[in-house]
This record gives sequence, C-alpha cells and structure tokens, in this order.
Amino acid sequence: MKTKLLNKIEDRMLKAKSAWDRGVLATAFDLVESLESERVDSSNLKELLLNGAKNWKEYSYDGKMLIYDYDIAERFCSPSALKRKQGGRLQPSSNETWLDVQARACYQAQLLIRRLLPHKKKK
Repeated sequence: MKTKLLNKIEDRMLKAKSAWDRGVLATAFDLVESLESERVDSSNLKELLLNGAKNWKEYSYDGKMLIYDYDIAERFCSPSALKRKQGGRLQPSSNETWLDVQARACYQAQLLIRRLLPHKKKK
C-alpha cells in the first residue's frame, strides 16, 4: 500500500502547477515515505503520520520535517516569492512563521493522502 501511495503522489507531482501544490505533494511523499509500516489505512492514518506529535504544529516545530526557513520557503514558494522573502530570511506573513506554513502544508498533505487511500465499500 505504501508503494502504491508513493506512486500516486509522484504522478500528481508531475501535473502540479503551483509551487504550493508541488510543496504539499513533496510533503505528502516525505510523510508516506517515513512510515515504517507498509500497511496504511484511513483508520489510523493521522496517528501514524504524526509519529508521536499531538498535531501538525508540534510535528513541524519539533523538527520532524524541514527545520531551516530557507528549506521550507524553497519548498513552498515560487521563485519570485522566494526572492521577495529573501530566501526565507523574511517571514511569510505578519502572523505566520515558516514552521507554521509547513504545519499547514502537513495538514493538507494528510488530507491528500487520505483521499488517495482506497476506500472500503460499505455493506
């Protein structure tokens, strides 16, 4: 199941048009790749992906994903936005840090992964 998910995410990466979408897909890929179990289903997906963190903000701030502002900005910004934010030296907005941006992307990546999982048919 893990391999199938990674393949689906890779296929979507080829079609993604925005830097944000590519960043969310790359994050989804990293999250799935980090799973220790090959079996993944929707019943325990969030718990497995969070890997001990209580939420995506804690996951991001605890360094379980990217830790440097530059790396986060590079993943989620277009080249012009990256230049405008001086490669991550400037915060993305007045009320959000780069780690907050990453936490939001992790949440969106989790939703994407859930949509890509096969659904069990109801009896």
